[in-house]
Amino acid sequence: MAIDWLDLPTPPALPGLYARAALRRGVKGRTLPSLGLRCGVNVEAKHLARYRQICGFLDDGRLPATYPHILAFPLQMKLLTDQSFPFPLLGLVHLENRIRVIRQLGGLGPFSISVEVNNLAAHEKGAVFSLLTRLHDQLGLLWEGDSRILCRGLKLDGSPSERSEESALPLLDVDSWQAPANIGRVYARIAGDYNPIHLSALSARLFGFPRAIAHGLWNKARSLAALSEHLPAAGYAVDVRFQKPVLLPAQVKLQASEPAAHGQFSLTGNNDLQHMAGRWQVI
Repeated sequence: MAIDWLDLPTPPALPGLYARAALRRGVKGRTLPSLGLRCGVNVEAKHLARYRQICGFLDDGRLPATYPHILAFPLQMKLLTDQSFPFPLLGLVHLENRIRVIRQLGGLGPFSISVEVNNLAAHEKGAVFSLLTRLHDQLGLLWEGDSRILCRGLKLDGSPSERSEESALPLLDVDSWQAPANIGRVYARIAGDYNPIHLSALSARLFGFPRAIAHGLWNKARSLAALSEHLPAAGYAVDVRFQKPVLLPAQVKLQASEPAAHGQFSLTGNNDLQHMAGRWQVI
């Protein structure tokens, strides 16, 4: 699908986009728009330091592998609340996330961020699509992310694609941590993502959860911070599947295979309930 790119002078302001998201109801179409958004961005050192603290990353002079999602969030919100986008933002479910760190994420910019939607497909619970995000510097593509998102309100013709499962590797305990009751609000302040399911038990109950749940991208970021010795500086991809939500507060455990060019990891809670399954691969 050819993308019609719209270049913005600055990242969009979030308050108006949240108001637009709150007013959207119902599925308005069966195809994704060809619209893509691009914008120049720079990293604020204080914001980056706070992100590292919240997610457990050490300051090694590089951007954390998950940080470009934070830079892209205002553009993602603008695209997913655009009149041409057919699905209501509230109720979409982030199922999977893949990032590719192509070159070392050094410096504070300037960078260019782009977002688009693509790859709409049937799913057993509705329809899924990709929210594609890319980070460029003056030399070219640095990083890209693919968030697979479920819309329950749309049924498409055709059969869902079958997942190919790889053989499980032996996993060893790597780390464990407490996800405090307020981590959803703490992460929202740094990420800009104020989804009600993460903020409080009261707001989460409106969407069927007994308590607030941790952001999936916080779970991934906190896990990759703990796996820093397993991953190279660049030239790798990390895929995760978000499974059972982390109801806050919670104690979670991270397990991973031995450091190698290819590996697997798992985030589990009480009674070995699996919250997230992931793998990494040198590319």
